[in-house]
Amino acid sequence: MEARSTDDSLIFARPASRLSSLTRAIIAFAGSDRRAMMGGMLLVLYILVALMGPGISPYDLDVPDLDVRMQAPSWAHWLGTDRIGRDVLTRIIAGSQLSLQVAAGAVIMALILGAPLGALGSYVGGAIDSLVQRIMEGIMAFPSLVLALALVALAGPSVIMLWFAIAFSSIPRYARLVRSGVLTQKEREYVDAARAMGQSPMRILVRQILPHIMAPIAVQLTLDFARAISVEASLSYLGLGLSVPYISWGTMIRDAQDFLEVAPWLAIFPGLTLAGVIFAFTLVGDALRDRLDPRMRRSLSRRLA
Repeated sequence: MEARSTDDSLIFARPASRLSSLTRAIIAFAGSDRRAMMGGMLLVLYILVALMGPGISPYDLDVPDLDVRMQAPSWAHWLGTDRIGRDVLTRIIAGSQLSLQVAAGAVIMALILGAPLGALGSYVGGAIDSLVQRIMEGIMAFPSLVLALALVALAGPSVIMLWFAIAFSSIPRYARLVRSGVLTQKEREYVDAARAMGQSPMRILVRQILPHIMAPIAVQLTLDFARAISVEASLSYLGLGLSVPYISWGTMIRDAQDFLEVAPWLAIFPGLTLAGVIFAFTLVGDALRDRLDPRMRRSLSRRLA
């Protein structure tokens, strides 16, 4: 009984030790790179605000107040009010929810669709690999924003359609990343050892190869988050985004363009928020790339020396 309790404690201790080591690694990474620290702080703030939503603001999201319409930033309304007296900060917070929802869904969909295609084609090879590559090249032939515009215009705006429209042009990137990584790893000694032990090809691919190619995928995820947020705002600015009750930063900027001379804050603050979030994801992506790429690590070490 004592031996069994000891084994159980070890089983529960392993996930905890892995979690603590991951936390220490994240803290060390953020502390060793100013880009990661600054970008990480901005992203944490953005995610917290998006998760809490407009409930953290004392003002109602859609109730107009004509007595304070077009009011400049003040202590009562930190970022001013719009043409019917709604608080701009409250609406920016609501827009952060939509941008996070659309970006997360689009990136996850692109990864789910692209990674298995790249892994399957590269591991099996032959005609399947050639077919997958021709399909990816066909998708890459279209500009990403034009392709998203066409898909949304044909099917109509909805959250799921925005996911697919934004993710569709990103599928080849994940397919090619995974393909190049699998081609590099599948000839390594540890893969030969797994084959000799009788492991199935699917188990080797999932348990042995994929964990070794997560570094470039993690970098691409951060960059694609920034791209997805930008595309969603662009579609909303062009009138192809989600309609009421959804609020988008792109829609806020579009509605503000008629009041730039009398109320420039209506466009400035949503634009700055959009630029800041994209900048934060880019900072974290660049820091991850430099940290995970051995060539970049050697270059940074030489410069520091």
